[in-house]
Amino acid sequence: MNSTVVIIGANGFLGRYLSRHFARTGREVVAIARNKKGWSGDGMFLAWDGKTIGPWAYAMEGAELVINLAGKSVNCRYNEENRKALVNSRVETTELIGRAIAECRVPPKLWINASTATWYRHAEDKPQDEWNGEPGKGFSCDVAQAWEDAFFGAKIPAETRKVAMRIGMVLANEPETVYDVLTGLTNKALGGTMGGGQQRISWIHMEDFLRAVDFVVRDPFMDGIVNVTAPDHPTNREYMRYFRETVGMPIGLPAAKWMLAIGAAFMDTETELVLKSRWAEPLRLREAGFRWRYAKAADAIGDLESRQGLKGFFRESERRSTGARAWVPAATR
Repeated sequence: MNSTVVIIGANGFLGRYLSRHFARTGREVVAIARNKKGWSGDGMFLAWDGKTIGPWAYAMEGAELVINLAGKSVNCRYNEENRKALVNSRVETTELIGRAIAECRVPPKLWINASTATWYRHAEDKPQDEWNGEPGKGFSCDVAQAWEDAFFGAKIPAETRKVAMRIGMVLANEPETVYDVLTGLTNKALGGTMGGGQQRISWIHMEDFLRAVDFVVRDPFMDGIVNVTAPDHPTNREYMRYFRETVGMPIGLPAAKWMLAIGAAFMDTETELVLKSRWAEPLRLREAGFRWRYAKAADAIGDLESRQGLKGFFRESERRSTGARAWVPAATR
């Protein structure tokens, strides 16, 4: 059986972790990106331009899995230039992958496309699951919808299963990601409530994210939309308290919306990333029998704090990466 896993956007945060994860489980990893910067070094690297079908497309022939993570980071200002890039880097690349799969003589068994919990509306009143969740309004939600429209609109062979993962914030010991930034703020006594503090947080520990991907790969009946988050959705007020308790910081200065707006402008980002209430309930994973190792945010934050000081994501003897940094799996510690 062909055990090839093709990862597009393999030099990004999630791509590095998935490349290393699948390489460790014996898969033949093909990493596709515009350049090698950030690539974990696992498997075979193929370059693409994100616009034209090239030699990279041959890797999809008979592959076990194709994962598309390509897309400009949302951690930016939503000016006209960035808005265009945020849309095109998702929609155009997804359409291109669809065309490449359609041309395969033996199409891949499964195509997983990244999506986002931002698809749902700002929800402080009730959780949003895959069956009954309500779409949001505004630029970020429009991007999410266009991304999924391109994915589900791709005309590919019926034997290729399709899953769009609406992913919450993934927590890992990785520089400049959510956990790293919030830990840094907390250690500076800036880890207080942000805005009103009632906005819900959709998150997942990196270990459970990788396990959820494995779970979807193994389950032949899992298709369509899947929320990839933990079942615990604390408010921002609770979430920041967990960070303070974990690092032992008794003080956390709160930040009003106007303060966040000034800070976001200074950091070249948007306040929506912390002020929108994302309450994406992982109903399909739970109904299918998935079990989280880190179901509670406090436990996940505590686990990552306990891993501080470890040199990288995997054991030093296994590292060939210039970028991947995570954990020694819990079962081996």
